[in-house]
Amino acid sequence: MKTNCWLVLGTMLATAAVAQVNTNKLPEIPPPATAVTLTAPVVAPLEIKTNAPVKKAVAAKSKPRKKVAAKAPAAALEKKSAFQPITLVPGPATVAVDNLNLRGQAGLKGEVIGHVKKGDPVTVVCEINLDKPKTGEPAQWAKIQLPSGMKVWVNSKFIDATNKTVSVKKLNLRGGPGENFSVLGILEKGATITEVVSKGDWTQIEAPTNAFAFVTASYLKQEAPVAPVVAPVVQPLPATTNAVAEPQPIVATPPVTPAVDTNVPAPAPTVAPVIPVMPAPAVLETNLPPPPPRVVTHEGFVRSSASLVAPTYFELYDPATGTAINYLYTTTTNLNVSRYNGLHIVVTGEEGMDKRWKDTPVLTIQKIYVLSTNRPVVTHLTTPRGAKSH
Repeated sequence: MKTNCWLVLGTMLATAAVAQVNTNKLPEIPPPATAVTLTAPVVAPLEIKTNAPVKKAVAAKSKPRKKVAAKAPAAALEKKSAFQPITLVPGPATVAVDNLNLRGQAGLKGEVIGHVKKGDPVTVVCEINLDKPKTGEPAQWAKIQLPSGMKVWVNSKFIDATNKTVSVKKLNLRGGPGENFSVLGILEKGATITEVVSKGDWTQIEAPTNAFAFVTASYLKQEAPVAPVVAPVVQPLPATTNAVAEPQPIVATPPVTPAVDTNVPAPAPTVAPVIPVMPAPAVLETNLPPPPPRVVTHEGFVRSSASLVAPTYFELYDPATGTAINYLYTTTTNLNVSRYNGLHIVVTGEEGMDKRWKDTPVLTIQKIYVLSTNRPVVTHLTTPRGAKSH
């Protein structure tokens, strides 16, 4: 009994000691593991907070390229630089470009009738300056003689087929077989032609010496005339006839009174040379008044001008011969010349020559009288250009 008490007491003391020493609570045992699908942990990105403003995303842009001005073609630069001011005088010249167009009129409106090459000689008749040239068109043109070997056209109706001569007073030389081609000169009545080929009512002939064409003035060059060097005239010195005597020694002699010879003739009086007086040159009066206007009166019929290069739209012509008398021109807007087309009239006005066509008579209308409204019956050929051409 006593032994059992000691055993119980020892057990209680041991339990108390153990309870006093192990005061920390043991961790709970987790429940048994079950089948779990392992996944990688998702790590959130760190967020850094600052006070700087947030920059907006800018799309990447390619760096703009510098615009390079397109180079003008060499031909355009040459053409622009070729239109340099130039002064030409009548006389010989030389072509300064590889291929130069010959035109029927001064300006790009003139049709091309031929070509000349670099170095070819030409003869300048005069220089023409356009008042209002178009954009890209040269203002200076040269009227030149048509080079030898070129061909022109004439109307076969005005050529005598027997002896190949001109049968009218004046006959136009044209750049092609038709009245729509430019006039390149005039042949007088009786002039002989050299026929090349025929085409309908037109005949191609060798160009006469008075035929002309037009070229760009800046494409020609002229040599400056060299003044001849005149050698100065050297006058020869006159020959000396008086010999110079050698000096003689001076000998002292007593003074002698010279005897006066009364028979010595008196010296001849000296006569001054007569210098002719040249008359003063006559003074030419340059401020003379202009001549009075030429006022004339003509009778005829009115018709429209058929030529595209005529100075006016209507002309006065003689129905008996079919030739034009005057081109009709008016400076007032109150007079409509088309109302008189086909009428028989008498017209009075100032007659002059057109500035562009030196051989074309133009009548500035002052008075018109209608004689008849009946149109004439013309049974002969008419002339489209006027009284001085066909």
